[in-house]
Amino acid sequence: MIAATSQPRLARGVRLQADRVRGGFNLLAPEHVLRVNASSVAILDLCDSQRSLDDIVDQLAADYAIDRSRIERDARALLD
Repeated sequence: MIAATSQPRLARGVRLQADRVRGGFNLLAPEHVLRVNASSVAILDLCDSQRSLDDIVDQLAADYAIDRSRIERDARALLD
């Protein structure tokens, strides 16, 4: 389980890319492609190894006026 103080980032060789044909975004990794939803994109965009999980959750709760516990649950599910 990811700690609240962890400072997540995308793994080496992994990147988020806009899908211009179908719309949306894909998470690209060596030999893997994962289509991600808008919530995942919002979380992954903040995974810069500078912000802690708590910082990311606080930022998203402020930006989108969504219950913090819901965002934390979704972020943990994505990042664990």
